[in-house]
Amino acid sequence: MSGKRKLTKMEKAWILYDVGNSAFILLVSTLFPIYFDAIAGEAGISPINYLAYWGYAASAVTLIVALLGPVLGAITDFKGFKKPIFLGSMLLGTSGCLLLGFMKSWLAFLILFVIAKCGFSASLIFYDAMLSDVTEPERMDEVSARGFAFGYIGSCIPFVAGLVLVLGASSFGITQMQAMTIAFAISAVWWFLSTVPLWRMYRQVHYVPAQRKMIRASFVRLFDTLKNMRSHPKVFWFLLAFFCYIDGVYTIIDMATAYGTALGLDTTGLLLALLVTQIVAFPATLVFGWLSGSYSPRALISVCIIAYTLITLFGMTLDSQIKFWILAVCVGLFQGGVQALSRSYFAKIIPKEQSGEYFGIFDICGKGASFLGTTLVSITSQVTNSIHYGIGSLVILFILGFFLFQKSCKAE
Repeated sequence: MSGKRKLTKMEKAWILYDVGNSAFILLVSTLFPIYFDAIAGEAGISPINYLAYWGYAASAVTLIVALLGPVLGAITDFKGFKKPIFLGSMLLGTSGCLLLGFMKSWLAFLILFVIAKCGFSASLIFYDAMLSDVTEPERMDEVSARGFAFGYIGSCIPFVAGLVLVLGASSFGITQMQAMTIAFAISAVWWFLSTVPLWRMYRQVHYVPAQRKMIRASFVRLFDTLKNMRSHPKVFWFLLAFFCYIDGVYTIIDMATAYGTALGLDTTGLLLALLVTQIVAFPATLVFGWLSGSYSPRALISVCIIAYTLITLFGMTLDSQIKFWILAVCVGLFQGGVQALSRSYFAKIIPKEQSGEYFGIFDICGKGASFLGTTLVSITSQVTNSIHYGIGSLVILFILGFFLFQKSCKAE
């Protein structure tokens, strides 16, 4: 069976990029919010406004990528463009990650964070679109799952190195803030080096023939795709469903540490709990990849959405360190599965030669940053003056996502 074949060198190089970029997203959900909390606290920012500003920054990333992502994705569908634009996005992200530790103003930190996260999010559009070039359709679920799985466990290496520095800063003769600066640099270098094999080996297999005035042609193609989306109901309804449920997933990832910090929970405990999330997610994601050989990805995605609905309801009761640990383990069990299966499922139902364009639209719906979710949490928290209600509002996204996904499964 194809699922039992060894990974090819190209598949391994593609998976390795997940190992690299996952180190950045782990910082987004752990050390970045703590660093921002420290400099925001010095500026007199309240816990509720701190959580809200962090959410607005994450939302700004989605707005920017939503405007640029589909057009850049359409451009990369032309022969010879996917690799250089992917590399440019990666370099923007790694450079921003490296420099974030030198920011001492909370506003400057947020601005640079938005720039770095935009580079990260944009690189994922083109990286995900490469899936159809690096493997065969029947292996997509497995390869996609392995990417997320090894990304989770691989990202723990630079994170643990940084965590040792942060927690033992005094023993090394440095401040905790200086330790975090070094931790950011370690993750940036890790991300960059993990890109090198894909950089060297990737070849664009599926593409649209090059044309004159490619930027204009890209806008025309993108407009035609959006205009005719309703004629592809399976893709149309899936994107609407994905927009809802994955926004909730990424909001939980992006704001978990910010949520715990705003509740006054112990910082060390939060970091260790989220490390457990990564460790649990590694085998859990591989299991979902294995299950996809016996069960429909549609059924598995539905299970994940239901699980996240229950996780969110439990999150509303969060008031202690032990509950945060339970939450972290539960998220780890389903996080990789819903991400990997959604990516491979979408890659199967779209035209291969338009993968960049379609994954640009896919990214708008939540890949890399969560606009609707983070904004919903931020506004609800401020209006109700309750962080718990803010997190609880995500249930709406999961319920909508579940019913829209069922509709997409029935579409032809």
